Amino acid sequence: MMRQAYNTDLSNEEWEIIAPMLPKPSKLGRPPKTDFREVLNGIFYITKNGCT
Repeated sequence: MMRQAYNTDLSNEEWEIIAPMLPKPSKLGRPPKTDFREVLNGIFYITKNGCT
């Protein structure tokens, strides 16, 4: 399911700069379910717009 894009979302160019700085998934254990790009998009949205 696609979600609505917000003006605070990372562009592909911004994501290419940030992605290498994030921790790599461990070879042990289960694969991660968290999408770090969506987490950052949420942080940027709350930072800019606040939370009511």
